[in-house]
Amino acid sequence: MRVIYLSSYIPRKCGIATYTKDLTNAINLLNPHNLAEIMATTRPKERINYPWEVKYKIKQEELHTYLEAANYINQSSTDIISLQHEYGLYGSQCGEYIIPFVESLKKPLVTTLHTVLDDPNSREGAILKRLIKKSDAVVVMMEKIKEKLVNTYSASREKIIVIPHGTPDFTFAPTDTYKEKKQLTGKIILGNINLLTPTRGIEYALDAVATIAKIYPNVLYLVIGQTHPVFLQTNGEEYRNFLEKEIKRLKIEKNVKFVNKYLSLDELIDWLKTIDFYVSPYLDPQQAASGALAYALGAGKCCISTPYLYAKEVLNNTRGILVPFQDADSIASAVIELWENQDKKEKISQKAYDYGRLMTWSNIGLRYLDLFKTITILKK
Repeated sequence: MRVIYLSSYIPRKCGIATYTKDLTNAINLLNPHNLAEIMATTRPKERINYPWEVKYKIKQEELHTYLEAANYINQSSTDIISLQHEYGLYGSQCGEYIIPFVESLKKPLVTTLHTVLDDPNSREGAILKRLIKKSDAVVVMMEKIKEKLVNTYSASREKIIVIPHGTPDFTFAPTDTYKEKKQLTGKIILGNINLLTPTRGIEYALDAVATIAKIYPNVLYLVIGQTHPVFLQTNGEEYRNFLEKEIKRLKIEKNVKFVNKYLSLDELIDWLKTIDFYVSPYLDPQQAASGALAYALGAGKCCISTPYLYAKEVLNNTRGILVPFQDADSIASAVIELWENQDKKEKISQKAYDYGRLMTWSNIGLRYLDLFKTITILKK
């Protein structure tokens, strides 16, 4: 089966680029005679050396390249198109250039929605409705998002398929060896791994660390990841500088470490395995996906998160701890209580890991490939 994937792609620093790389790696193992072909969206003035699997590029802000890409697909022998959608990936207002592309396609289309807005403007809503109508199947990562599309956008229930965010195939391992490797033995380690933006809510975790440090001065909070390149372009290191000032104000310089780099998968796994508590203090209640939280679950981490949509679904049934938004005291209390009740902490970690086994990329790849096969059979 020949599949073309339209998405951002590595080495572009973008969560969807990484998602597409991980997904296609998994599908390639199951479909080795027709390796994934990537159609990558490129930004103005972008200078990126893409890997060999990128067979075609669409210039994000040039409409004619979308139409040329659709024509290329229509004339090819490809069986199906997998479209990764987020409004910011495509050109013009709200990414509306994607609509002429899908309108021109004559091949089966499966669209994965990475963002479903709670309160879209009229243009965003119209784009989503058109994408749903033109797609043969629409993949979302949560049951709640499926219900929203059915109830709000009148989507056919059969068309909306829930496939969770994937995770690597982690081994369930204690942190001691990894702490020793990074010379962090004896530390209680909190951490998060993200491209930094103000929506991450890191300042509330810093306040929590200040409280925890009064009882456990050996606490260390790892803030891992570069500033998001789009935020960096317009705001520079404004948010990181703000966080550094907060660290000084709270007098927790010895309790916080920035790892300011874009991690390879191996580095990400290494850091995750070092962490005792994965903290996800996001500020947006409607956040409908988090690759970082999915990976933390997959690694069997004890996760403490604000109750945004994705966290509420995956941390349900005591797989993690939910705390109110913008509430540093609740984060601190959760860490202290669990550190002093290791049995409870280990039960949460085990439940997280067990749930994560259903989300390994090999399982997710198989579900996508089965979906692609089903759609192509139905379209014949």
